[in-house]
Parts: sequence; structure tokens; C-alpha cells
Amino acid sequence: MRVSSQDVTVVALLADPDAPTEIARRMARILPARLADKSGQGRRFDVEVVSEPFTARTEDPPTLMRRIMDRGRAESWDIVVALTDLPLHSHGRRLVVDLSHEHGLALLSLPPLGGLRLQTRARRAVEEAVLSLAGPPQATGAEGPPRSQPLLGPFVSRLAPIHPGQVGEEETVDLRYVVSGPRGYLRVLVGMVRANRPWRLVPGLSKALAAALATGAVATVNSTIWNLAESLSTPRLVIATVGSVALMIGWLIVDAQLWHRSAEVSREARQRARLYNASTVMTVGIGVLVCYVGLIVINLVWALFILNDQVFASTTRTPLNAAEYWTLSWFVASVATVGGALGSGLESDEAIRAAAYSKREQERRHMLQDDDGD
Repeated sequence: MRVSSQDVTVVALLADPDAPTEIARRMARILPARLADKSGQGRRFDVEVVSEPFTARTEDPPTLMRRIMDRGRAESWDIVVALTDLPLHSHGRRLVVDLSHEHGLALLSLPPLGGLRLQTRARRAVEEAVLSLAGPPQATGAEGPPRSQPLLGPFVSRLAPIHPGQVGEEETVDLRYVVSGPRGYLRVLVGMVRANRPWRLVPGLSKALAAALATGAVATVNSTIWNLAESLSTPRLVIATVGSVALMIGWLIVDAQLWHRSAEVSREARQRARLYNASTVMTVGIGVLVCYVGLIVINLVWALFILNDQVFASTTRTPLNAAEYWTLSWFVASVATVGGALGSGLESDEAIRAAAYSKREQERRHMLQDDDGD
């Protein structure tokens, strides 16, 4: 690792587009001061953010490290920390961070940091990586950094199953951290779902949402729906909710071909396929649940505005009070969700994928489809 003149260390945050770039730009505002305070010795840091798809068409960590190295050599950077929201794998483990002290490089995968407090965790991971790479010359040698050197200490705990990983002899990496086990799998899965931002599914599916709203508006003033809602018990309303939500999730996944089938037969390929499909189900599921709750609120407001208590009472022989408003809105939301599932058939597959996945995940899936086609 080289140091620029006047004791200023130039740190480049090479970030994939979308969420990684946003995270890098937010942390870059405070990173120079925090790094200077923690490093001491009067050292100063200059942090630059570069947004580009450095993970395009590959998920292989050694290949990515070579790309990062070539990119760093073309610029006047002392340290390069690359951030991606793709889940990376190495030797059957889920990669958290790769470091090369000799070349001043770090590759950080965001999903293993989990879905909560991601900005803080990512900033702390970058700080630890930069301070490790910018350490005094005696901290490294031909054999790489001492294995006892603490890195990512705040995350290595009983609840954060991060530990050193295997490094190949021909790799430029000299220190690697991975996650493993059920807790590691859960952290990566939650991190992938957060990267996909499932709340974007609702505004992204405009035609499906329009169909659901239209279905709900009509169902709210339908006397048959009134009688059905009054006759349903709470367990049956719950079953209607589960059924309609499951139908919407299944229809979106099948119709837009979101289910990933790996052409490879290796154990690692099967593990990746399960991870990707689990993230798809959770992403679409959260988005549909947000839509469902929104439909309940909208239907309730519509019912309060449009229903006449005398007409309702004469039809159902039940006075229209708060409980009836709630039951009707709940049941209509289930009916409207089914209508939204049918309306989603009018959406293009590209629109559904854009609403369900991050840009990196969309490109990854396009790459897999192209490879399967070949």
C-alpha cells in the first residue's frame, strides 16, 4: 500500500450502482474525520466515491479482486474498498470481506452484514478495513498480516457468526472473513431482501395496483360481499388473507419467471439457488403484504365515505358500526388482492423484475439467463 504525499491517504470507495453507491456516499461525508481520529499519527484521509458496475457478469471473488486491482492502478488511489450488494461465495462459504494488504484492496459484500443498521455496520466494516490496509509497514509482511490482528471486531460475536475463511494459494487475498451456519444464512438472506427494497414493489406494479383498487372499490358497495363479510368468522378471514396473499406471491413469481433454476448440479450451485429463491419469496412477500395493508386502509376510508348505514342494516340485518367497517375492509382487501394478482398479468416481466430486484440482482439474473441460453 502506497501513501500519497503530505501524509494524505487517498481512499476510493468503488461501489456498485443503486444501494451500495448511496451507502458509500453517505459514509464518505464523515469517513475522513473518523479515520483520522482512529489512526492517529497525524495521518489524513481523502475519501472518493466512484459508482460503477464492477461486478458485471461475474460473482467470482478472485476475478473481482483483479478488476479492483486494475482499476486502482489506473488511478492515484492508495486504498480501494469495493462495495457490492450481491451475495458472494468462496470455497462454499458466504463472503463478507476480502483484503489484500500488499495491494491495498478490500472487497465488501453487504448482504452478510444483515438488514438492520446496515449503514452503520457498513461504515464500521469499511473503517476497520481501511485502518487495517493503511497500517504501518511492520504490520504486514511476505506472509500477510498477522492472523491475530483484529478485524471486524464489532461483528464477531455470538450473534454475528463472522470468522476467518480459507484463502487459496494463488489468490491475491491475504485475509478473508466469511459467514456460515444457519445464522449466517439468515443474515445473508435478510441482507439480500433489504438490498432488493421490497417496499418498491407496490408503486412499481401500477397496473396490478390499479386492478386491486378497482376491485376493492366495486366490492365495497356490493351487497353480496356485505353478507359474506358478516358471515365469516375471524379464522376464515385469516385463511382468506393467507390464501389471497399466497396467490399473489405465487402468481408474480410464476408469471414473471422469477424462480431461479440453476443449470449446474454442484452442491454450491444448489445452495445459491435456494438462497436466491428464498430472497425472491421474501422480497415479493413483503411487497405484497405492504400492498395488502395499504388496501385495508384505502378500503376502510372508501367504506366510511360511501356506505349508508340504513341500506347496510336492511341488507345484512346488522347495524353498521366500527366492527362491521373493519371486517368488511379486511375481507375486501383479500378480494382486491386476488384482483391485483390477475391485473399483474398485464405487467411486463421487466417491470415486475425492476420492482422486485435491485439493479445488481436484475443484471445477475439476466447474466444467468444468457448463460443458460448458451
